[in-house]
Amino acid sequence: MASPIKNVAVVGGSGNLGRAVVSELVAAGFNVTALTREGSSATFPAGVSSKPVDYSSVESLTAALEGQEALVSTIATVAVAGQQPLVDAAVAAGVKRIIPSEFGINTRFLGQEPIGKILQGKVNTLNYIHEKWKQNPSFTWTGISTGLFFDWGLPYGSIGLDKATKTATIHDSGNEPYQATNLPLIGKAVAAVFKHPEPTTNRYISIASFNPTQNEILALVEKITGEKWTVNKVSTAEQQKIGLEKLGKGDYSAFSHFLRKRIHQDGAGLAVQGPDNAIELLGLQEEDLGGTIRAWLEG
Repeated sequence: MASPIKNVAVVGGSGNLGRAVVSELVAAGFNVTALTREGSSATFPAGVSSKPVDYSSVESLTAALEGQEALVSTIATVAVAGQQPLVDAAVAAGVKRIIPSEFGINTRFLGQEPIGKILQGKVNTLNYIHEKWKQNPSFTWTGISTGLFFDWGLPYGSIGLDKATKTATIHDSGNEPYQATNLPLIGKAVAAVFKHPEPTTNRYISIASFNPTQNEILALVEKITGEKWTVNKVSTAEQQKIGLEKLGKGDYSAFSHFLRKRIHQDGAGLAVQGPDNAIELLGLQEEDLGGTIRAWLEG
C-alpha cells in the first residue's frame, strides 16, 4: 500500500460497536466520516463528519466515499446481506481497504452448522469482496473475528450472569475456553489495521481480550462479590435442539441458541490463544478479565 490511510468512513457508527470504533479511530488521529441513513438523527463525537446516504444506491454511496481511503462496516448481523452496494461503491470510489461487518464468530469455518444459515449474509459478503479484490488488487480487505462482545454482553445476560439475582448459567461442564473481546479493544484493532495495513492485507484475523471458561468467570464473580452464586446447568445439546425448532419456524432468534452450543460445547476448541490471537500482530495486549468483571459488578 503506497500511501498511508488517514480518511476512514464508518457504516453503523451510532450502534454499540460502531460508537466504540468511531471513538478509537478519532483517538488514533484518523479523519472519520460516519455514513448515515437519510433522515437519521444519530449524533457523533466532535470532529466526526456525517454524510446521509441511500444504502441501496451505489451512486449515492460512491459519492459519499469519494476521498475516503478506508471503510469499516459495523452494521448488525440482520443487515449484513445488504452490503453489496457498499462494496461496489467502495471499489468505484477508490477505497484502499475495507473491513466488513465480520465482528463476532469466525465465519470462515462454519461448515454445515445451522448457525451458518443465519450468518450466510456475512459469508457471501466476504466472498464478494474477495472476488472484487481479485479483479482489482488495489482494493484490499481485512476480516476481524472477535468472538463475544464481552463488556457489552455482561449487562444483557449474554455472558450468562445476572448480578441482580446472583445467578450464573453454565453450559455443559463450563470448562471450555472461548473467544471474547471488549468493544474498545475492537475499536483499537480496527485503528491498528489502518495504521499498519500491510500485515493484515487480504487476511482474516481473530482477536480476543481474553479466552475465559464459564467456571473461571463464575469463580471471579464469587471472589469479587464475596458470595456464592446460584448456578443453573444447561446442556448445549438442548440449546441446539431449541435452535433447530425455532429456525424451522423461521424464527432467527435461534441464533443465540446455536451460538451457545458452538462456543460452550465441551471440546469446541474455538479459543484464540497464543499465535492464533492477532492482537500482538496489531501491537495490542490482552486485557484484564477480573477488571472487566469488577467494573460491571460495581457499575
